[in-house]
Amino acid sequence: MSKTNLSRRTFLQRAAASIATAFTAPTIVPSSALGADGAVAPSNRITVGFVGTGRQATYANIPGFLREPDAQCVAVCDVDSWRMENARQIIEDAYAKRQPSGAFQGCAAFRDWRDLIARPDIDAVMISTPDHWHVPMAIAALRADKDVACEKPLTRSIAEGRLLCDAVTSTKRVFRTDSEFRSNRTMHRAAQLVRNGKIGKLQRIITKTPKDPTLTAQPDMPVPEELDFEMWQGPAVRRPYTLQRVHPRHDAKGRPGWICISDYADGMMANWGAHLNDIALWAADLDHAGPVAVEGTGAFPPKGNLWDIILEFDVTFTYANGVTLQCRTANPVIRWEGTDGWIEVKYPNDIDVEPKAVLDWKPGPNDLKLTFKTSEKRDFLDGLKSRGPVLYDCEAGHRNNSLAHLSLIAIALGRTLKWDPAKERFLGDDEANARLKPVTWHAPWDKLAKAS
Repeated sequence: MSKTNLSRRTFLQRAAASIATAFTAPTIVPSSALGADGAVAPSNRITVGFVGTGRQATYANIPGFLREPDAQCVAVCDVDSWRMENARQIIEDAYAKRQPSGAFQGCAAFRDWRDLIARPDIDAVMISTPDHWHVPMAIAALRADKDVACEKPLTRSIAEGRLLCDAVTSTKRVFRTDSEFRSNRTMHRAAQLVRNGKIGKLQRIITKTPKDPTLTAQPDMPVPEELDFEMWQGPAVRRPYTLQRVHPRHDAKGRPGWICISDYADGMMANWGAHLNDIALWAADLDHAGPVAVEGTGAFPPKGNLWDIILEFDVTFTYANGVTLQCRTANPVIRWEGTDGWIEVKYPNDIDVEPKAVLDWKPGPNDLKLTFKTSEKRDFLDGLKSRGPVLYDCEAGHRNNSLAHLSLIAIALGRTLKWDPAKERFLGDDEANARLKPVTWHAPWDKLAKAS
């Protein structure tokens, strides 16, 4: 705690100096800054730095931390200078509105994420980059004694996921897989009903995720002046720049192209799957387990398309207790089927059950009550303060993301595969095991994997 308190004092001194230079009149410190009227004193706030400031960061992650009174957003980093400045402005404008003067300067900006995580006055890092950067950045931040919240889906391979989980364990830092669905009251309600046996013994789960679009090959283009494309590619294989490979220019709201490219992501089965399968398995008390068998089919875009991730899929996983999880493309839904009824949630808040009386149930003193937090950011901050568990930890994020990786292998081979969730290997199938991607990061980031 002494290191944390010292870093916060350092931040406050720097922030105070920055604020002072912005004012032309003497500054009067409001009582709220000292912790009066129920406000959180600056010395007790958790300082957060943001790596990646695109659509998800500016839409959800930065606003989410700005809403929490015990968090202070102190730094941003992006390889796109326009996006970085946009995010910095969002933060400073938000804090300026809370100042009597209407002015605030105190958010640092970095082009290189390593400089951000090296700052001793940052307690926690929020990673909102493309998926291929998640694990190398998270491991480096953990080793720099930062607690980490990382966007889902966490990884590009099962080997990456195990590497990350091991790093969380060895560094003893708090890590949260950043998905908000456990703070959706309808999802929470459904999970609590299933966990308390209100539809009898669980037998089958079905999750449905939206479809991704595709795009034909695109011409090479000059790299925009605001983008460090070499750093953007980072640990991924080198490709020529084209706009639809990366993200829209001077636009923080448009959907990025990388999310549909297999060099950087695994599409909706991993993206929406990280939300829906999380709740599905949380309700089943299987979120820290892996399946014992997988089989499925799928359809891909024409060879040569830039956006080349899987378009449609229908995959079934079997768990050791006999429960099956079927994941397929359709409008987002989670459905649990038991011996005595079923529960179905259509995203975001439409719940239906059979028998109908199930919805009248309220947990009693001897029933299981699943923890509810108002947001994933609140859950992360509470974990930092208590140094205790968070609702969606690294292991759960890894096991969830592993489903996408297993799906792609089963679809490619076209047969049922037996899986050992403890050893994370296929049973008696050398061809399937050969398709398990190792940690293959482009130099110099491969050194981080070898050091692990």
